[in-house]
Amino acid sequence: MIAFIKRWIITTVAVLVAANIVHGIHYDTGAGLIMATLVLGLLNAVVRPVLVLVSLPLLIVTLGLFLLVINALLLYWVGQMRTFHVDSFWAALLGSIVISLVSLILNTLTRTGQSRMEFHRGKPPPPGNDGGPVIDV
Repeated sequence: MIAFIKRWIITTVAVLVAANIVHGIHYDTGAGLIMATLVLGLLNAVVRPVLVLVSLPLLIVTLGLFLLVINALLLYWVGQMRTFHVDSFWAALLGSIVISLVSLILNTLTRTGQSRMEFHRGKPPPPGNDGGPVIDV
């Protein structure tokens, strides 16, 4: 239950950021924003897996980029609510990219979910060593 609430708060913040950045996404009240993120979470949990399964060949051909279209469709559907509005598909597409990036960053910072970003810094290879593999035959 705590993990669900953390993810819901992160999604709410991400949608709030998208609403402030992307022209064409707006909400009337704070309660409308909260309700929209709850509906978006439910659609992501129930409808998104079905859409991913149905569009699997297209996902393979586009190397997963079609997931952006699926996310945009879900956001556009949520935008048909009375208190949360998404004006066009292009606003939904840009909004879904913003929501994905903000969610990734917040999930990484809070260690919520399965998203992780790691940065490794090490010594550079010494000069003169091409760093390639050595194969003895």
